[in-house]
Amino acid sequence: MQEQSGTAPTGCPLSAQAQKFDAFGDEFRLDPAEALRWAREQEPVFYSPKLGYWIVSRFADVKAVFRDNILFSPSIVLEKITPSPPEAAEILKRYNYALNRTLVNEDEPAHMQRRRLLMDDFLPERLDHHAPMIRNLTRAAMDRFIEKGRAELVADMFWEIPQVVALKFLGVDEEDIEDLKSFSVAHTTNTWGRPEPEEQLAVAEAVGQFWQASGRILDKMKANPDAPGWMQTSIRQHLAHPDIVTESYLHSMMMAILVAAHETTANASANAFRMLLSQPGVWDEIVENPALIPNAVEECLRHSGPIAAWRRQATQDTELGGVAIPEGAKLLIATASANHDERQFENPDLLDLYRDNSAEHLTFGYGSHQCMGKNIGRMEMRIFLDEFTRRLPHIKLKQDQEFEFPANISFRGPKAVRVEWDPALNPEKVNPDAIRPAIDFPIGSPERQSIMRHLKVASADRHAGVLHLTLQDPRGRDLPAWSAGAHIDLTVGDYVRKYSLCGDAANRKSWQVAILREDGGRGGSVHIHDTLDAGSKISVTGPHNHFHLGEADERYVLIAGGIGITPILAMADRLKATGRSYALHFAGRKLGDMPLLDRVQRDHGDCLTIYAGDKSRRMDLAQITGGSSVAQPVYACGPERLLTELEELAKDWPEHSLHIEHFSAAENLLDPEKEHGFEVELTDSGLTLSVRPDQTLHQALIEAGIDIACDCKEGLCGSCEATVMAGGIDHRDRVLSQAERAEGKRMMTCCSRAKDDKISLAL
Repeated sequence: MQEQSGTAPTGCPLSAQAQKFDAFGDEFRLDPAEALRWAREQEPVFYSPKLGYWIVSRFADVKAVFRDNILFSPSIVLEKITPSPPEAAEILKRYNYALNRTLVNEDEPAHMQRRRLLMDDFLPERLDHHAPMIRNLTRAAMDRFIEKGRAELVADMFWEIPQVVALKFLGVDEEDIEDLKSFSVAHTTNTWGRPEPEEQLAVAEAVGQFWQASGRILDKMKANPDAPGWMQTSIRQHLAHPDIVTESYLHSMMMAILVAAHETTANASANAFRMLLSQPGVWDEIVENPALIPNAVEECLRHSGPIAAWRRQATQDTELGGVAIPEGAKLLIATASANHDERQFENPDLLDLYRDNSAEHLTFGYGSHQCMGKNIGRMEMRIFLDEFTRRLPHIKLKQDQEFEFPANISFRGPKAVRVEWDPALNPEKVNPDAIRPAIDFPIGSPERQSIMRHLKVASADRHAGVLHLTLQDPRGRDLPAWSAGAHIDLTVGDYVRKYSLCGDAANRKSWQVAILREDGGRGGSVHIHDTLDAGSKISVTGPHNHFHLGEADERYVLIAGGIGITPILAMADRLKATGRSYALHFAGRKLGDMPLLDRVQRDHGDCLTIYAGDKSRRMDLAQITGGSSVAQPVYACGPERLLTELEELAKDWPEHSLHIEHFSAAENLLDPEKEHGFEVELTDSGLTLSVRPDQTLHQALIEAGIDIACDCKEGLCGSCEATVMAGGIDHRDRVLSQAERAEGKRMMTCCSRAKDDKISLAL
């Protein structure tokens, strides 16, 4: 560790905040995101003389470090942050301790060669069979304290179960589990902590015993390599590929993966319950709507994850966040800070169950070194929440408890979480028949359609084939703010449909949508018209906005056709409220049937031109948009014929002059008989996947355990976008402009495909 000084190794002067920062101090230990708020705002990459590391605090910079594991080597991940005294080294030598590189800290090409051979057991389809075991362990633990009315969740449950799950996943026999259960905390303290000199010797003894026990159990496994378990899989790969999965590698992985699988899940679970129970309203929402559990887990991993920071080392002189980083520099990449970066997450300090990009957190890392065990950890946390919301929905945090966190730079979780409840109110005692069934959630990151907000229909008015709905929270709570162009997804029966918000954006108590009945459509609007009325309950996701209104232009041209007035009206409202110039052009077949016409005329009559077919007045789009430019952009929504004509006109316009929103892209649905299979190389993950003719690229990515969002699944929203590194693209989306398609750097994975036999993506 380097002494504190006033300059960085590059010779640049250090700020007072940089010199003061202490990775082992109380501020960072108790709340790492808050401790680095100043850095995210003022100095996103800085040198810490107290630690001797460069600290990286923003999302984009942390992700960039994870993405390039050649420039930023993981070799120091398991390096002791606090040097050992010679006596500790002698103790480890006595146990023949020889921990080598593992998946977490080895460089290429060895890392990906081994990872490819050892990752199959972590694929989503291989994990389902672990769920009953996890649920049985959870129920047994709860049975021990459910009648007591109190528990300390870490000691009574969260420390024990993830450890047993990790050992069973490894393939350790029941009789050998006890030998390993007491050692992982010593390894964590030894590697990432700052033990006092007198503690170092005891820690070294425990680490040595851990190493010795691991070796003994590994020898037993080698005698039965066909038994189930990840270590047995590794042994079989060792026998088949001894030059890649070496003998010494097996012993090191036996020790390292137990720590990784155990402590991260234990800490993540303790953090999640601490956060969720500290906000009773949030806990009640999960109880009422357990479909939110997967996203609640993801949001807790983002907001208060089990990893505060990770480490890398620069292999050559480089630049990060505009700061020069010298070759050999050690980096502390603060994932907890990155997960609170307002540039990536709106209102990042809010624990939001309905956040639609929670799964973009960096708690699991990113790229080729992303945590292989992420999905089994998610499974455990989801089952914990599922069982508690079923059996102890009335649980509360014990009042006035202080949460203590361990003093290390990486792993973070409270040492104790004390809870209490009234056993007389336990559902299985009050009415056991009323307890809801357990839920087996799909493995992987949450699907956005599961992030449902339950609302009531406050009013339902029908006029000229349009259903006008006003939606409110049944408890009267405020709804999230939304911006012009935003939409929500309504789920009614088996139908999920998108509708633009068109009410008063300043009114947080209600949302308004207008839904055209389309008797010749796919059935969704007809079903909604026939089944919804005042008092109906409805499930909603969002709001989402893929049709943003830019706010730096001088004048705007707004064009709406029919029901396409809904997002355009919200834009006109916003432009009027901010005092900017705009012209609104609104077309419909019959004047008397034009949706929202009264409000459009009332609020925007001075800027409005109406084109009604029954009045023999039609739009001349060339005239309306003549001279359009980036400084006078066109925003349009309406029938496909209208939008297609506008896209043709815009071919010669400056880039980003035309902004349109499509209603649907049903013609892009997959037809396996007309498709061809192809390979996709994932450059950030070091994987190559096969995409079958009967599956989308997005489906293939999800099956391989790659977390990538997908909202619409029709190429309308852009949430599943991937960066293309090489290969031709068969574009089928309605998101990218013609110029963006021609550039060939972006594609929507839910619908677009490779033009030829292979494509490379930055994933």
